[in-house]
Amino acid sequence: MIKKLISFLFFCSFIITFGQVYKPLDTADYAKRKDFLRNFSSDAENLVKKSKSDYPGKKGVELSKIYKEFSKEFEKKVKEKNFVFNAAFDSKVKTLIERLRKNNTQIPQNLKILIAKDNTPNAYCFADGTFVINMGLFSWLNNDDQLAAVISHELGHKISEHTLKIFLDMINQDELDKTVVQNIKSTKENRNQRAFDVLKKRIYRKGTENRKQEVQADSLGYVIFKNSDFKKTEFINALKRLEDFDTISPRTLKVETYKKYFNLPQQEFKGKWMKKEDFSLYNYNNFKEKLNKDSLKTHPEIALRIDHLKQIFPELKMQTADEKPSESYAVLEKIARMETLPNFYYSEDYGVGIYSSLQFLQDAEEEEYYKKWLGKCFAKIYEARKNYNLNRYLDRVDPKNQSESYQQFLNFMWNLSLDEIKNIADYYQNKES
Repeated sequence: MIKKLISFLFFCSFIITFGQVYKPLDTADYAKRKDFLRNFSSDAENLVKKSKSDYPGKKGVELSKIYKEFSKEFEKKVKEKNFVFNAAFDSKVKTLIERLRKNNTQIPQNLKILIAKDNTPNAYCFADGTFVINMGLFSWLNNDDQLAAVISHELGHKISEHTLKIFLDMINQDELDKTVVQNIKSTKENRNQRAFDVLKKRIYRKGTENRKQEVQADSLGYVIFKNSDFKKTEFINALKRLEDFDTISPRTLKVETYKKYFNLPQQEFKGKWMKKEDFSLYNYNNFKEKLNKDSLKTHPEIALRIDHLKQIFPELKMQTADEKPSESYAVLEKIARMETLPNFYYSEDYGVGIYSSLQFLQDAEEEEYYKKWLGKCFAKIYEARKNYNLNRYLDRVDPKNQSESYQQFLNFMWNLSLDEIKNIADYYQNKES
Protein backbone atom coordinates (compact mmCIF):
# COMPACT_ATOMS: atom_id res chain seq x y z
CA MET A 1 0.00 0.00 0.00
CA ILE A 2 2.92 2.39 0.67
CA LYS A 3 3.98 2.07 -2.98
CA LYS A 4 0.47 2.99 -4.09
CA LEU A 5 0.57 6.04 -1.84
CA ILE A 6 3.74 7.49 -3.27
CA SER A 7 3.07 6.58 -6.88
CA PHE A 8 0.98 9.73 -7.40
CA LEU A 9 3.13 12.17 -5.41
CA PHE A 10 5.49 13.07 -8.23
CA PHE A 11 2.48 14.21 -10.23
CA CYS A 12 1.84 17.05 -7.78
CA SER A 13 4.71 19.17 -9.15
CA PHE A 14 3.25 19.24 -12.65
CA ILE A 15 -0.06 21.09 -13.11
CA ILE A 16 -2.12 20.51 -16.23
CA THR A 17 -5.47 21.89 -17.27
CA PHE A 18 -8.08 20.50 -19.62
CA GLY A 19 -10.69 22.68 -21.24
CA GLN A 20 -13.43 20.58 -19.67
CA VAL A 21 -13.71 17.96 -16.94
CA TYR A 22 -11.57 15.01 -17.97
CA LYS A 23 -13.35 11.79 -18.90
CA PRO A 24 -11.58 8.53 -17.92
CA LEU A 25 -10.43 6.19 -20.66
CA ASP A 26 -13.02 3.80 -22.00
CA THR A 27 -12.30 0.20 -20.96
CA ALA A 28 -15.24 -1.34 -22.83
CA ASP A 29 -13.39 -2.00 -26.08
CA TYR A 30 -14.89 -5.43 -26.62
CA ALA A 31 -13.52 -6.03 -30.13
CA LYS A 32 -9.86 -5.37 -29.28
CA ARG A 33 -10.13 -7.33 -26.05
CA LYS A 34 -11.67 -10.29 -27.86
CA ASP A 35 -8.95 -10.15 -30.51
CA PHE A 36 -6.20 -10.09 -27.87
CA LEU A 37 -7.70 -13.03 -25.98
CA ARG A 38 -7.93 -15.08 -29.17
CA ASN A 39 -4.24 -14.52 -29.94
CA PHE A 40 -3.23 -15.01 -26.32
CA SER A 41 -5.10 -18.32 -26.10
CA SER A 42 -3.46 -19.58 -29.30
CA ASP A 43 0.04 -18.60 -28.13
CA ALA A 44 -0.60 -20.16 -24.72
CA GLU A 45 -1.53 -23.48 -26.33
CA ASN A 46 1.64 -23.40 -28.44
CA LEU A 47 3.71 -22.67 -25.32
CA VAL A 48 2.21 -25.66 -23.52
CA LYS A 49 2.98 -27.94 -26.50
CA LYS A 50 6.53 -26.59 -26.72
CA SER A 51 7.15 -27.15 -23.00
CA LYS A 52 6.13 -30.81 -23.32
CA SER A 53 8.34 -31.20 -26.39
CA ASP A 54 11.39 -29.46 -24.90
CA TYR A 55 11.08 -31.19 -21.50
CA PRO A 56 9.69 -34.70 -21.98
CA GLY A 57 8.50 -36.61 -18.96
CA LYS A 58 7.33 -35.32 -15.61
CA LYS A 59 9.13 -31.98 -15.84
CA GLY A 60 7.35 -31.12 -19.10
CA VAL A 61 3.99 -32.11 -17.60
CA GLU A 62 4.53 -29.92 -14.54
CA LEU A 63 5.71 -27.00 -16.67
CA SER A 64 2.66 -27.24 -18.91
CA LYS A 65 0.43 -27.21 -15.80
CA ILE A 66 2.05 -23.98 -14.64
CA TYR A 67 1.54 -22.35 -18.05
CA LYS A 68 -2.09 -23.50 -18.23
CA GLU A 69 -2.85 -22.13 -14.76
CA PHE A 70 -1.13 -18.84 -15.54
CA SER A 71 -3.02 -18.48 -18.83
CA LYS A 72 -6.33 -19.12 -17.11
CA GLU A 73 -5.65 -16.49 -14.43
CA PHE A 74 -4.34 -13.92 -16.89
CA GLU A 75 -7.30 -14.34 -19.25
CA LYS A 76 -9.54 -13.69 -16.25
CA LYS A 77 -7.74 -10.40 -15.56
CA VAL A 78 -8.11 -9.32 -19.18
CA LYS A 79 -11.83 -10.11 -19.14
CA GLU A 80 -12.19 -8.14 -15.89
CA LYS A 81 -10.84 -5.07 -17.74
CA ASN A 82 -7.58 -4.73 -15.82
CA PHE A 83 -6.04 -3.40 -19.03
CA VAL A 84 -6.72 -0.47 -21.34
CA PHE A 85 -6.80 -1.08 -25.09
CA ASN A 86 -5.86 2.43 -26.16
CA ALA A 87 -4.30 3.12 -29.56
CA ALA A 88 -2.12 6.03 -28.36
CA PHE A 89 -0.49 4.05 -25.55
CA ASP A 90 -0.15 0.90 -27.68
CA SER A 91 1.42 2.83 -30.54
CA LYS A 92 3.98 4.51 -28.27
CA VAL A 93 5.19 1.22 -26.76
CA LYS A 94 5.28 -0.56 -30.14
CA THR A 95 7.26 2.33 -31.67
CA LEU A 96 9.83 2.19 -28.87
CA ILE A 97 10.19 -1.59 -29.22
CA GLU A 98 10.72 -1.22 -32.98
CA ARG A 99 13.46 1.33 -32.35
CA LEU A 100 15.09 -1.14 -29.96
CA ARG A 101 14.68 -4.02 -32.40
CA LYS A 102 16.38 -2.14 -35.25
CA ASN A 103 19.90 -3.16 -34.14
CA ASN A 104 18.92 -6.00 -31.81
CA THR A 105 17.70 -8.96 -33.85
CA GLN A 106 17.43 -11.13 -30.73
CA ILE A 107 14.28 -9.27 -29.64
CA PRO A 108 11.28 -11.57 -30.28
CA GLN A 109 8.81 -10.64 -33.01
CA ASN A 110 5.66 -11.99 -31.35
CA LEU A 111 5.38 -9.56 -28.43
CA LYS A 112 1.83 -8.69 -27.38
CA ILE A 113 1.44 -5.26 -25.71
CA LEU A 114 -0.93 -4.51 -22.84
CA ILE A 115 -1.33 -1.30 -20.79
CA ALA A 116 -2.34 -2.06 -17.19
CA LYS A 117 -4.59 0.17 -15.09
CA ASP A 118 -1.94 0.29 -12.38
CA ASN A 119 -0.33 3.43 -10.95
CA THR A 120 2.93 1.76 -9.88
CA PRO A 121 5.81 2.40 -12.33
CA ASN A 122 6.44 -1.15 -13.42
CA ALA A 123 6.58 -3.42 -16.47
CA TYR A 124 6.88 -7.17 -16.96
CA CYS A 125 7.14 -9.69 -19.77
CA PHE A 126 5.80 -13.25 -19.62
CA ALA A 127 7.23 -16.39 -21.18
CA ASP A 128 4.70 -16.31 -24.04
CA GLY A 129 5.76 -12.80 -25.12
CA THR A 130 2.96 -10.85 -23.42
CA PHE A 131 4.45 -7.46 -22.52
CA VAL A 132 2.65 -5.48 -19.79
CA ILE A 133 3.34 -1.78 -19.19
CA ASN A 134 1.76 -0.19 -16.11
CA MET A 135 0.20 3.20 -16.79
CA GLY A 136 2.14 4.54 -13.81
CA LEU A 137 5.35 4.36 -15.85
CA PHE A 138 4.08 7.09 -18.17
CA SER A 139 3.51 9.36 -15.18
CA TRP A 140 6.65 8.56 -13.24
CA LEU A 141 9.23 8.56 -16.04
CA ASN A 142 10.12 11.75 -17.87
CA ASN A 143 10.53 10.86 -21.54
CA ASP A 144 10.55 8.26 -24.32
CA ASP A 145 14.16 7.25 -23.66
CA GLN A 146 13.48 6.41 -20.01
CA LEU A 147 10.44 4.32 -20.93
CA ALA A 148 12.57 2.54 -23.55
CA ALA A 149 15.16 1.84 -20.83
CA VAL A 150 12.59 0.05 -18.69
CA ILE A 151 11.34 -1.88 -21.71
CA SER A 152 14.96 -2.86 -22.50
CA HIS A 153 15.36 -4.24 -18.97
CA GLU A 154 12.24 -6.38 -19.39
CA LEU A 155 13.45 -7.56 -22.79
CA GLY A 156 16.63 -8.63 -20.98
CA HIS A 157 14.47 -10.87 -18.79
CA LYS A 158 12.64 -12.24 -21.83
CA ILE A 159 15.75 -12.96 -23.91
CA SER A 160 17.43 -14.63 -20.90
CA GLU A 161 14.27 -16.76 -20.37
CA HIS A 162 14.23 -15.84 -16.68
CA THR A 163 10.56 -16.76 -16.27
CA LEU A 164 11.20 -20.24 -17.66
CA LYS A 165 14.20 -20.67 -15.35
CA ILE A 166 12.12 -19.65 -12.33
CA PHE A 167 9.43 -22.21 -13.20
CA LEU A 168 11.98 -24.99 -13.76
CA ASP A 169 13.63 -24.13 -10.46
CA MET A 170 10.25 -24.35 -8.73
CA ILE A 171 9.65 -27.81 -10.19
CA ASN A 172 13.11 -29.06 -9.20
CA GLN A 173 12.79 -27.59 -5.72
CA ASP A 174 9.39 -29.22 -5.19
CA GLU A 175 10.94 -32.62 -5.87
CA LEU A 176 13.78 -31.93 -3.44
CA ASP A 177 11.35 -30.68 -0.78
CA LYS A 178 9.34 -33.91 -0.93
CA THR A 179 12.46 -35.84 0.10
CA VAL A 180 13.26 -33.31 2.84
CA VAL A 181 9.70 -33.48 4.22
CA GLN A 182 9.89 -37.26 4.38
CA ASN A 183 13.15 -37.01 6.33
CA ILE A 184 11.60 -34.54 8.78
CA LYS A 185 8.56 -36.77 9.28
CA SER A 186 10.83 -39.74 10.03
CA THR A 187 12.27 -37.96 13.07
CA LYS A 188 10.51 -36.86 16.26
CA GLU A 189 12.87 -34.11 17.47
CA ASN A 190 12.57 -30.41 16.51
CA ARG A 191 10.22 -31.06 13.61
CA ASN A 192 8.81 -27.53 13.59
CA GLN A 193 12.22 -25.86 13.73
CA ARG A 194 13.64 -28.10 11.02
CA ALA A 195 10.65 -27.43 8.78
CA PHE A 196 10.99 -23.67 9.34
CA ASP A 197 14.72 -23.79 8.57
CA VAL A 198 14.00 -25.55 5.27
CA LEU A 199 11.38 -22.94 4.39
CA LYS A 200 13.67 -20.07 5.33
CA LYS A 201 16.52 -21.48 3.26
CA ARG A 202 14.25 -21.85 0.25
CA ILE A 203 12.90 -18.28 0.55
CA TYR A 204 16.39 -16.80 0.92
CA ARG A 205 17.65 -18.80 -2.06
CA LYS A 206 14.75 -17.58 -4.19
CA GLY A 207 15.47 -13.97 -3.21
CA THR A 208 19.15 -14.35 -4.08
CA GLU A 209 18.37 -15.85 -7.48
CA ASN A 210 15.82 -13.15 -8.31
CA ARG A 211 18.29 -10.40 -7.42
CA LYS A 212 20.89 -12.00 -9.73
CA GLN A 213 18.36 -12.04 -12.55
CA GLU A 214 17.62 -8.33 -12.05
CA VAL A 215 21.31 -7.47 -12.37
CA GLN A 216 21.58 -9.66 -15.49
CA ALA A 217 18.53 -7.98 -17.03
CA ASP A 218 20.08 -4.56 -16.30
CA SER A 219 23.28 -5.46 -18.15
CA LEU A 220 21.63 -7.10 -21.16
CA GLY A 221 18.96 -4.41 -21.20
CA TYR A 222 21.56 -1.68 -21.40
CA VAL A 223 23.36 -3.44 -24.27
CA ILE A 224 20.04 -3.53 -26.15
CA PHE A 225 19.42 0.12 -25.26
CA LYS A 226 22.83 1.45 -26.29
CA ASN A 227 22.66 -0.41 -29.63
CA SER A 228 19.65 1.76 -30.47
CA ASP A 229 19.27 5.49 -31.08
CA PHE A 230 18.41 6.48 -27.51
CA LYS A 231 20.54 8.70 -25.27
CA LYS A 232 22.70 6.29 -23.23
CA THR A 233 22.64 8.23 -19.94
CA GLU A 234 18.83 8.10 -19.88
CA PHE A 235 19.16 4.43 -18.89
CA ILE A 236 20.67 5.55 -15.57
CA ASN A 237 18.23 8.45 -15.30
CA ALA A 238 15.35 5.97 -15.60
CA LEU A 239 16.76 3.90 -12.73
CA LYS A 240 17.12 7.08 -10.67
CA ARG A 241 13.46 7.90 -11.27
CA LEU A 242 12.53 4.41 -10.06
CA GLU A 243 14.81 4.89 -7.07
CA ASP A 244 12.81 8.02 -6.22
CA PHE A 245 9.70 5.85 -6.20
CA ASP A 246 11.38 3.55 -3.69
CA THR A 247 12.62 6.30 -1.39
CA ILE A 248 10.53 9.48 -1.74
CA SER A 249 8.57 10.52 1.39
CA PRO A 250 4.90 11.39 0.89
CA ARG A 251 4.20 15.11 0.99
CA THR A 252 2.25 16.47 3.92
CA LEU A 253 -1.50 16.82 3.71
CA LYS A 254 -2.20 20.02 5.65
CA VAL A 255 -4.83 20.34 8.38
CA GLU A 256 -6.19 23.34 6.49
CA THR A 257 -6.99 21.01 3.59
CA TYR A 258 -9.18 18.83 5.81
CA LYS A 259 -10.96 21.92 7.11
CA LYS A 260 -11.50 23.30 3.62
CA TYR A 261 -13.07 20.19 2.12
CA PHE A 262 -14.86 18.73 5.13
CA ASN A 263 -16.44 21.83 6.63
CA LEU A 264 -19.76 21.32 4.85
CA PRO A 265 -23.00 23.34 4.93
CA GLN A 266 -24.88 20.53 6.68
CA GLN A 267 -21.92 19.21 8.70
CA GLU A 268 -19.32 21.46 10.29
CA PHE A 269 -15.72 20.33 10.61
CA LYS A 270 -14.97 18.74 14.01
CA GLY A 271 -11.56 18.99 15.63
CA LYS A 272 -11.98 15.54 17.20
CA TRP A 273 -11.76 13.99 13.73
CA MET A 274 -8.04 14.77 13.75
CA LYS A 275 -7.32 13.02 17.07
CA LYS A 276 -4.42 10.58 16.74
CA GLU A 277 -4.19 7.10 18.20
CA ASP A 278 -1.49 6.83 20.87
CA PHE A 279 1.18 4.24 20.06
CA SER A 280 3.79 5.55 22.50
CA LEU A 281 3.29 2.71 24.98
CA TYR A 282 3.87 0.00 22.40
CA ASN A 283 7.40 -1.42 22.58
CA TYR A 284 8.42 -2.47 19.08
CA ASN A 285 11.69 -3.90 20.43
CA ASN A 286 9.78 -6.86 21.82
CA PHE A 287 9.08 -8.05 18.30
CA LYS A 288 11.83 -10.22 16.85
CA GLU A 289 11.81 -10.97 13.16
CA LYS A 290 12.35 -14.59 12.21
CA LEU A 291 13.22 -13.70 8.62
CA ASN A 292 15.83 -11.19 7.52
CA LYS A 293 14.18 -8.48 5.41
CA ASP A 294 17.24 -7.94 3.22
CA SER A 295 17.37 -11.64 2.37
CA LEU A 296 13.69 -11.57 1.38
CA LYS A 297 14.15 -8.81 -1.20
CA THR A 298 13.60 -9.92 -4.80
CA HIS A 299 15.25 -6.78 -6.23
CA PRO A 300 18.67 -5.41 -5.27
CA GLU A 301 18.87 -1.79 -4.14
CA ILE A 302 18.69 0.45 -7.20
CA ALA A 303 21.75 2.40 -6.06
CA LEU A 304 23.73 -0.87 -6.18
CA ARG A 305 22.32 -1.65 -9.62
CA ILE A 306 23.42 1.76 -10.88
CA ASP A 307 26.93 1.32 -9.45
CA HIS A 308 27.19 -2.13 -11.04
CA LEU A 309 26.25 -0.75 -14.47
CA LYS A 310 28.77 2.09 -14.16
CA GLN A 311 31.54 -0.38 -13.36
CA ILE A 312 30.79 -2.46 -16.46
CA PHE A 313 29.97 0.43 -18.80
CA PRO A 314 32.24 3.43 -18.05
CA GLU A 315 30.28 5.73 -20.38
CA LEU A 316 27.45 5.68 -17.83
CA LYS A 317 29.58 7.47 -15.23
CA MET A 318 28.83 10.77 -16.95
CA GLN A 319 25.81 12.49 -15.42
CA THR A 320 23.32 14.41 -17.53
CA ALA A 321 19.95 16.04 -16.90
CA ASP A 322 16.78 14.32 -18.03
CA GLU A 323 15.77 15.00 -21.61
CA LYS A 324 12.53 16.90 -22.18
CA PRO A 325 9.59 14.71 -23.22
CA SER A 326 8.40 14.56 -26.80
CA GLU A 327 4.99 16.06 -27.53
CA SER A 328 3.47 12.60 -27.91
CA TYR A 329 4.94 11.43 -24.60
CA ALA A 330 3.73 14.59 -22.81
CA VAL A 331 0.18 13.88 -23.97
CA LEU A 332 0.30 10.31 -22.61
CA GLU A 333 1.89 11.58 -19.40
CA LYS A 334 -1.08 13.92 -18.87
CA ILE A 335 -3.60 11.17 -19.58
CA ALA A 336 -1.85 8.75 -17.20
CA ARG A 337 -1.87 11.46 -14.53
CA MET A 338 -5.60 11.99 -14.87
CA GLU A 339 -6.15 8.22 -14.75
CA THR A 340 -4.61 8.00 -11.26
CA LEU A 341 -7.96 8.20 -9.47
CA PRO A 342 -9.89 5.96 -11.89
CA ASN A 343 -7.15 3.36 -11.44
CA PHE A 344 -7.30 3.53 -7.65
CA TYR A 345 -11.09 3.30 -7.80
CA TYR A 346 -10.98 0.35 -10.17
CA SER A 347 -8.54 -1.54 -7.93
CA GLU A 348 -10.80 -0.79 -4.92
CA ASP A 349 -8.12 1.28 -3.18
CA TYR A 350 -10.76 3.74 -1.98
CA GLY A 351 -8.84 4.98 1.04
CA VAL A 352 -5.76 5.77 -1.02
CA GLY A 353 -8.08 7.32 -3.60
CA ILE A 354 -9.42 9.79 -1.03
CA TYR A 355 -5.90 10.62 0.16
CA SER A 356 -4.80 11.16 -3.43
CA SER A 357 -7.83 13.32 -4.25
CA LEU A 358 -7.10 15.56 -1.27
CA GLN A 359 -3.46 15.84 -2.34
CA PHE A 360 -4.48 16.98 -5.82
CA LEU A 361 -7.12 19.35 -4.41
CA GLN A 362 -4.57 20.83 -2.01
CA ASP A 363 -2.47 21.73 -5.04
CA ALA A 364 -5.50 23.32 -6.74
CA GLU A 365 -5.60 20.87 -9.62
CA GLU A 366 -8.73 20.11 -11.65
CA GLU A 367 -10.93 20.84 -8.63
CA GLU A 368 -14.25 19.64 -10.01
CA TYR A 369 -12.68 16.43 -11.31
CA TYR A 370 -11.09 15.44 -7.99
CA LYS A 371 -14.13 16.48 -5.95
CA LYS A 372 -16.09 14.04 -8.07
CA TRP A 373 -13.69 11.21 -7.20
CA LEU A 374 -13.71 12.27 -3.55
CA GLY A 375 -17.46 11.67 -3.50
CA LYS A 376 -17.25 8.37 -5.36
CA CYS A 377 -14.58 6.98 -3.01
CA PHE A 378 -16.40 8.17 0.13
CA ALA A 379 -19.56 6.44 -1.13
CA LYS A 380 -17.62 3.16 -1.31
CA ILE A 381 -16.11 3.74 2.13
CA TYR A 382 -19.64 4.29 3.47
CA GLU A 383 -20.80 0.99 1.98
CA ALA A 384 -17.82 -0.81 3.48
CA ARG A 385 -18.32 0.73 6.93
CA LYS A 386 -22.00 -0.17 6.84
CA ASN A 387 -21.16 -3.75 5.83
CA TYR A 388 -18.41 -4.13 8.48
CA ASN A 389 -15.61 -4.75 5.97
CA LEU A 390 -13.86 -1.35 6.03
CA ASN A 391 -10.48 -2.99 6.75
CA ARG A 392 -10.54 -4.27 3.19
CA TYR A 393 -10.45 -0.76 1.73
CA LEU A 394 -8.81 1.39 4.41
CA ASP A 395 -5.49 0.72 6.15
CA ARG A 396 -5.02 0.66 9.89
CA VAL A 397 -2.41 3.00 11.38
CA ASP A 398 1.08 1.49 11.26
CA PRO A 399 3.65 3.93 12.76
CA LYS A 400 6.64 1.85 11.64
CA ASN A 401 5.74 1.84 7.95
CA GLN A 402 3.66 4.97 7.29
CA SER A 403 4.42 8.67 7.01
CA GLU A 404 3.08 11.10 9.61
CA SER A 405 0.79 12.58 6.99
CA TYR A 406 -0.73 9.24 6.03
CA GLN A 407 -1.13 8.23 9.68
CA GLN A 408 -3.01 11.48 10.31
CA PHE A 409 -5.24 10.76 7.32
CA LEU A 410 -6.03 7.24 8.56
CA ASN A 411 -6.83 8.54 12.05
CA PHE A 412 -9.19 11.07 10.47
CA MET A 413 -10.95 8.40 8.41
CA TRP A 414 -11.37 5.96 11.29
CA ASN A 415 -12.64 8.75 13.58
CA LEU A 416 -15.58 9.52 11.26
CA SER A 417 -18.94 7.99 12.17
CA LEU A 418 -21.08 6.15 9.66
CA ASP A 419 -23.46 9.10 9.31
CA GLU A 420 -20.58 11.56 8.91
CA ILE A 421 -19.08 9.48 6.12
CA LYS A 422 -22.48 9.36 4.40
CA ASN A 423 -22.89 13.13 4.67
CA ILE A 424 -19.52 13.72 2.99
CA ALA A 425 -20.30 11.20 0.25
CA ASP A 426 -23.75 12.69 -0.38
CA TYR A 427 -22.42 16.25 -0.45
CA TYR A 428 -19.76 15.62 -3.09
CA GLN A 429 -21.93 13.29 -5.15
CA ASN A 430 -24.83 15.77 -5.15
CA LYS A 431 -22.39 18.54 -5.95
CA GLU A 432 -21.25 16.53 -8.96
CA SER A 433 -24.79 15.82 -10.14
